[in-house]
Amino acid sequence: MNQLQRWCICLRRIGHCQGFGIQSPNDYWFVRYVVNEHWPYYQYDSVGLGDKWLTKKTGRLCLRIANWRQPATVICSEELKPYIHAGCQRAEVTTEGTKADMAVIETENEERVMQTANSMDEAGILIVRDIAHHPELWQRIASLERTRVMFDLYYCGIVFFDQKRKKQNYIINF
Repeated sequence: MNQLQRWCICLRRIGHCQGFGIQSPNDYWFVRYVVNEHWPYYQYDSVGLGDKWLTKKTGRLCLRIANWRQPATVICSEELKPYIHAGCQRAEVTTEGTKADMAVIETENEERVMQTANSMDEAGILIVRDIAHHPELWQRIASLERTRVMFDLYYCGIVFFDQKRKKQNYIINF
């Protein structure tokens, strides 16, 4: 993806930046201070050297989420492990399985994404990468009864399963 395409995506989503239009205080805080945090984190310089821009962008998001949530177990790819450990050093990070407190799954394996979405507990966070090219998978996740709050960041999607929350889907300029 070139710079012009990235700017076009950003301009299409300009009305959805910095939490504009989000009425829930919890969701607004999450978008404002975790997803779209622009201040450098203490670990940014130690991870991601030489990574592609999208891997670095997604990795830094995972670092911020892991730092905020402090998950005990995380499922993610090898390329994101350093980011997760930088955000939460006590996390047990694995590339296998479907049951964890936080999972970062690629859309190529749709069956694994759905298994992981169905096995997450209420406090779990599911991050699905590359949802822009797999909108039908994103809709399948949204149609699950247990899915509650979803954040469409174009490059990835974040799903919360807290059953006390009202079902909501936000589009965020990330």
